Amino acid sequence: MSQNSNLVRLQKYIADSGVTSRRKAEDLISQGRVKVNGQVENTLGAKINPEEDVVHVDNQVVEVKSSDKLYIVMNKPRGYVTTSHDPEGRPTVLDLCQDISERIYPVGRLDYNSEGLLLLTNDGDFANQVIHPSSKIIKMYEVKVFGIITEPILKKLKSKVVIEGTAVKPVSVRVIERLKNKTKLEFRLSEGKNREIRKICAHNGITIDKLKRVAIGGLGIEGLGVGKFALVSKKQLIERIGLGDKNQEPQNYFSTKKTVKLKDKKINPSTKLADDKRFYKFRKEHYKSTINNYQQVKKQQQSKEENAKKEE
Repeated sequence: MSQNSNLVRLQKYIADSGVTSRRKAEDLISQGRVKVNGQVENTLGAKINPEEDVVHVDNQVVEVKSSDKLYIVMNKPRGYVTTSHDPEGRPTVLDLCQDISERIYPVGRLDYNSEGLLLLTNDGDFANQVIHPSSKIIKMYEVKVFGIITEPILKKLKSKVVIEGTAVKPVSVRVIERLKNKTKLEFRLSEGKNREIRKICAHNGITIDKLKRVAIGGLGIEGLGVGKFALVSKKQLIERIGLGDKNQEPQNYFSTKKTVKLKDKKINPSTKLADDKRFYKFRKEHYKSTINNYQQVKKQQQSKEENAKKEE
């Protein structure tokens, strides 16, 4: 690689090319999926000369083009992968914005079964700013769980826990609606580690039904239909998310939903609490077998009813 003042960090070059975010680019480098002039480069912080060096990611040449920067706000539906390509052939969020000719990528992640606010861009620096923990951006989620949340269970959800060697703790957790057999919670996270809410709930024996991200900083998702997206300016995003002034407190999305006071709610003795193990059958790893069992029971019931009618 050349040595002069035109050198830039390899991960920055990859991000600026629109392949992925700078943070993800670092992962690609560490995994040995990046080559410079035909040689694998897995050293983080390595520099290249964009005018002379040739960079490949997964054997595809990447280059920084003089394209306009795009910033997209999407309301991601369930059943879409937050990636540019899925080896399993599942639909990705990029399938929802095929009218965009520029190369874009998701900022951060939302699970396949999660929905809600997602940002996409081809601006690597902006993506890195949003994702990096130092930005301290508050992300807000609405989570529907099976069973009834009580004060002791809520206290456990709010507490710091160590998961896979890492200590995690939400900024806040509150109950916003109590249904007959389910409870809606509001989680606020400052870092948003991979699958943090799902891991916290699983650690406390709680099974999630639905998870939706409703805000990033002060940016909400209201008015945007599921599966739809909107082009916005960088200035708008910076102001709404709260990335402008580091001396200011992080932006917070205001929710009009009131907190349910659990102390005022009586619990029916027959009601299942949220940490009841009988809800485990609705978890991802058991869901298919649960549905199959349900369908078999339903068929058996229908068969009995049909036989009873014939006998009449």
